[in-house]
Amino acid sequence: MSMNMYERAQKVIPPAAGRATQIGVVRGEGSYLYSEEGKKYLDFASGVAVCNVGHNHPEVVNAAINQIQTLIHGGHNVVYYESYISLAEKLVELTGNNTMVYFSNSGAEANEGSVKLAKYVSERPAVISFMGSFHGRTIGTISLTASSSAYRKNYEGLLPSIYFAAYPYCFRCPFKQKQGACGMECLEQFDNIFTHLIDPYKVAAIIMEPVAGEGGYIVPPVDFVQGLSKICDKYGICLIFDEIQTGFGRTGKMFAYKHYGIQPDIMSCAKGIASGFPLSAVIGKEEIMRQWPAGAHGGTFGGNPVACAASLATIKLLEEKLIDNAVEMGNYLKNRLFELKEKYAVIGDVRGLGLMVGLELVDENKNPNGNLVKKILGHCQQKGLILLSCGTYKQVIRFIAPTTVTRTEIDEALAILDEGISNNI
Repeated sequence: MSMNMYERAQKVIPPAAGRATQIGVVRGEGSYLYSEEGKKYLDFASGVAVCNVGHNHPEVVNAAINQIQTLIHGGHNVVYYESYISLAEKLVELTGNNTMVYFSNSGAEANEGSVKLAKYVSERPAVISFMGSFHGRTIGTISLTASSSAYRKNYEGLLPSIYFAAYPYCFRCPFKQKQGACGMECLEQFDNIFTHLIDPYKVAAIIMEPVAGEGGYIVPPVDFVQGLSKICDKYGICLIFDEIQTGFGRTGKMFAYKHYGIQPDIMSCAKGIASGFPLSAVIGKEEIMRQWPAGAHGGTFGGNPVACAASLATIKLLEEKLIDNAVEMGNYLKNRLFELKEKYAVIGDVRGLGLMVGLELVDENKNPNGNLVKKILGHCQQKGLILLSCGTYKQVIRFIAPTTVTRTEIDEALAILDEGISNNI
C-alpha cells in the first residue's frame, strides 16, 4: 500500500516546522483546497493570510505565466526590470507618494530590514517591541518576538538592547483596567520604560503589529496607536508597523495603518503581497530611505520578476472590488459570531478588522481555554473546514477567509463551527 504525503514527509522532513494539519493537498481554487484523497476543504486559513484573493486566482496565474515567459530572474542588484519598478511605483502610490520600497523574500527578512534601516539612520542601539508579538523566526526577529518562549528556546543569546512593552489587549488588560474607562496606562508605560530601562534618545525604533496576529488577533485602541505615534515623533524614534499579516486587504483596507489616522515611518509587508509567491517589502518614508546607502542592505532573490508580476495582479484585484468585499463579508462574519457569543458562554470575545477576525474561548472562570479550541478545530477539520488558532495559550480561533469569500461560504463554515462548539462543551 502506497504512503500518503504525511507518511512520506515523516521520512524526509524534520519536525521543526510544525503543521496545523496532516492533510496532503493537490489543488487549490478560491476558498477551497482539495486533498489527495479527493476531499474538499473550506480553507479559512488562506495559507496563513497569504492567499488573500483566494487560491490560484486566474488573473494572478496568468500574470505569473506571462512573466515566466519573458524573465524569471534578473537580480535586482544587477539590473532593473519592469515588474520590479512598476510594483515599487504602485506601493509608493498606495502609501501616500512619500515613500520608497525595498523588496526581499519573507516577512522575517522585511522585519530585519526594517530594524536595520531604523538602526542605520538613527545610529541608536535599542528597539522596543511588544509582549505577545510575533515578527519572525530568524535570530534577529525572534529577538523581537514575545508570543511564546518556545520560539526562543535554546537560541539565547539574542539580539541585544531589545525591550518589551505591554500590548493594549483590552479584553485582558495587562493593567487591570476596564475597557472604555481606563487612563491609557498602556501609553503611560513608556514613561516608565524611558525612566527605568532605556533613555528614549537611545531607541532606534518601536515595532508594532497594528493588529496583533500570533498574539491573539487583538485590535488596539485608535487612541493608543495615535498616542504611540506622538511619542515616537517626540523622541525621534522610528515607528515600524509590522503589516506582514495585516496588509493587502486583510483588514478591509489595503494596509491596517489606515484605520488609525497615522502613517508609520517604516512598514514591513509580506504574506498577501503576491498571493503565494515569495515576496516581501520594506516601505519607508522617503527621507528615511534615502539615508540608506548602497551596500547597507541587500539580497539575491528579493523582488523576483514573477513574484512582482503576481503582486501587481493581486493589488489590481483588491482595488477593483475585493477590499470592499472584505469589509462587507468581515462585518457579516463578525455579526454571525456575535450571535454565537450570545448562544455560548465559552465565547469570551469577538474582535477583528475586515477579514482578520478572532474568537477567544474561555473557561468558567474566564481564563484562556486553549484545550477547547483544540477540540473544536479538530472537529472542524474532520467536517471539512480548516481553521487556525492563535494567542499565547492558543485560546483564539482565527478566521482568515480570502477576500473573495461569499456569504454562503461563511454560513457553511459557521454551521460547522457551531456544531463543533456544541459537541465539545
